[in-house]
Formats: sequence, C-alpha cells, structure tokens
Amino acid sequence: MNQPFNRIGVIGKHADRTVSATVLQLADYLTKRGLDVHLEDATSKLIDQHPYPTSTMAELANNRDLVIVVGGDGTLLHAARTFSDGQTPLLGINLGRLGFLTDVSCDDMENSLDRILSGDYEVEQRSLLKTTISNGEESEPVKALNDVVIHKWNSARLIEFETYINGQLVTEQRSDGMIIATPTGSTAYALSGGGPILYPSLNALVMVPICPHTLSNRPIVVDGDSEVEIRIAAGHHKNVRITCDGLKSLEAEEGQRILIRKAKQPIRLIHPSGHDHFSVLRAKLGWGEHPTR
Repeated sequence: MNQPFNRIGVIGKHADRTVSATVLQLADYLTKRGLDVHLEDATSKLIDQHPYPTSTMAELANNRDLVIVVGGDGTLLHAARTFSDGQTPLLGINLGRLGFLTDVSCDDMENSLDRILSGDYEVEQRSLLKTTISNGEESEPVKALNDVVIHKWNSARLIEFETYINGQLVTEQRSDGMIIATPTGSTAYALSGGGPILYPSLNALVMVPICPHTLSNRPIVVDGDSEVEIRIAAGHHKNVRITCDGLKSLEAEEGQRILIRKAKQPIRLIHPSGHDHFSVLRAKLGWGEHPTR
C-alpha cells in the first residue's frame, strides 16, 4: 500500500506570473481535501494575495511528504538539485512544451491528483550526476538530472580535450564539446546531438560528442557507475565552460580535471498508476504518426 501524502509543497515556474492561476487552483484543491499546503517562497511572490504559508526550497525538502512542481521540465530540473539528498518525491504538472518529466497535464490535474492522493500511484527513481573540478582536492559537487556539458564559449574555434573512463583513455578529440547524460537526459540535448534514448531505469550514462572534427567519433554508452574524466588541452581552458542541466556554469583552470560521477541518491518521481514511458515518447516525439499527416 502506497503511503498517503498529507503535507504538500507547491513550486511554480520562477519569474512567470502566468502560473499563478494554476498554482492557486492547485492549492485550493489540496486544501479542500484537508491537506497541509505550503507554497515555495519565490512562487508565492508571483501571486498578489493568497492565504497559504510559505517555505524555502530547502524547508520543503525537509518537511513535506510530496512536492508538486507546476511548470515545464526546466522547472523540475531546477527543483531536482535541491531535493536530490532527501526522500521527498516530486510530481510534475506540465505547463511547458514537451513535458518528459512533468507528465501530468494541467487539464487533467485534479483527476490525476484524485488517484495519486488515494494511493493509486507509482514511484520512479531517476539517477543524477555530480560534477567536481579537481587539482588534487575536489571542488564542491554540482548536481544535474539531465546532463553535464563541456562546451566551447566565447570563441568559434574547436576545443581540444581527452576523455577517460575509470582512468582509461577513451579518446582525444577536437570538437565543440561533450555531453554526458543520464538516461533522463538522453531525451534532451544528447538526443539533439544524435545520441540514443536510454530507458530511465538503466544504470548507464551516454557520452555524445558535439560536432566532432573526426566523423568516426560517435556516441557511446557506459556503465552508470563509471567515473568520466575530461582533461582540457593546454591553452584551451579560457574557451571552455562546464554547464550542469543548463542551469549552473563552472570554469576549470589549466591543469584541473573535470570529474563526472553518478550521485549516491536518486530523486523520486511520482506518476499516476499505469504510467507508460513509451507512451510518453510516442506523444512527445511524434512516433507512429501517419507519414502524410
């Protein structure tokens, strides 16, 4: 029997007042069911007047049974980094374009929540990556649910770097960069770069070169517990950035190593029972459509 959810947190897409009506509708619905509702503090500032208490993201991670994210996949990615160390599950209400992660539609929100709050739901674990920069001592890790991207910036030139897996040299390449993605991120930037789609429960990582100069340099899939190490060639560091989920940008200096590993704790996503990943792929990627349509 699935556990009940009594203390609910609500996070809306930041700096977007168009979510306020949906957030209020959601909070009112949950309150009418007798649940304790807290709004994330930045979300509450998008709404002129409301009767609900507020909490920071960190407080929601520590004192809520369930956190509902209203927005798109980007909003959930932002929340996932905060909730990666706890056991608080996330549920996504989709107001964005694709919605691979936020798979409950706004139109069906209350019907889906009726089922979930009655215990009719599934829990799915999604792995995250953590990135550190090392020069003997490692920096504070930065987490990502989708991907870590080593990429050129501020220059039209290719960058040069070496890639190692568990200490073994894989390739030396000149390219626009490298995408290291989780199965979750395999349907994001990595897919645009020609990488394969990985089933979410696989313990695997996909490494996708970005516009490599050598055409035989292809995406590869490695064990999810591998340590990926990137060493930037001398003289190229000033033209390189490391971006985690498109949200957090890091810099590496000459002689430093970029280390990417799977984080110890996954996040937990809540879906209504009967959630079908292939159905999501068909809907979001247009699979199976008649070629003349």
